[in-house]
Amino acid sequence: MLTRIRTLFRRYRRETDGSVSVEFAFYMPLLLGVFAAIYTYFDAFRQEGVNLKAAYTISDLISRETSTLNEDYIDSMHDLAKLLIRVDSSISLRISVIRWDEDDNRYYVDWSKVRGGKFTEWQDGNIQEVKDDLPTMPDQERVILVETKNDIDPAFNVGLPDMDIQNFVFTRPRFAPQVKFEGQDSGGGSHDDTTPPTD
Repeated sequence: MLTRIRTLFRRYRRETDGSVSVEFAFYMPLLLGVFAAIYTYFDAFRQEGVNLKAAYTISDLISRETSTLNEDYIDSMHDLAKLLIRVDSSISLRISVIRWDEDDNRYYVDWSKVRGGKFTEWQDGNIQEVKDDLPTMPDQERVILVETKNDIDPAFNVGLPDMDIQNFVFTRPRFAPQVKFEGQDSGGGSHDDTTPPTD
């Protein structure tokens, strides 16, 4: 009896017949899951990088302007951002020019414009909310602040939550001391304190 069992085990060990379809049924779902996870995480990182590059591109374009900007220009920057990110989800954009006042020891907003539904325009009173994120500047120096926000839904449900990609980019004006907006008085020490400052 024992010899017979050993013979059967030897024969089973040498057996090479099998069904590829059974192995395929076992491994294919696992392989598809791995591919879906790799694609989803890669796409999320790629989209985050694309959004950051779009914000830097817009900031750099505005920093080179020497003429007064208007609403059509802001619309074109929003359209450019949508073109650069190349996704179906909407992108919100906030473009502002921020000035540092040494005497008051605070930032002021020369002008701020918003496109999309995720932002509100910065005012002198609430710009202090992000003062720790703004650069240290000489008195009456200005920076162009470009912010973008884009909601991304993962391509596959692999445990990655919905992402809210936000970018906060600032650049100095390159060829002029400041970038002006049509109808906005952004002269030296003038500012609007309709909202009380917060410290």
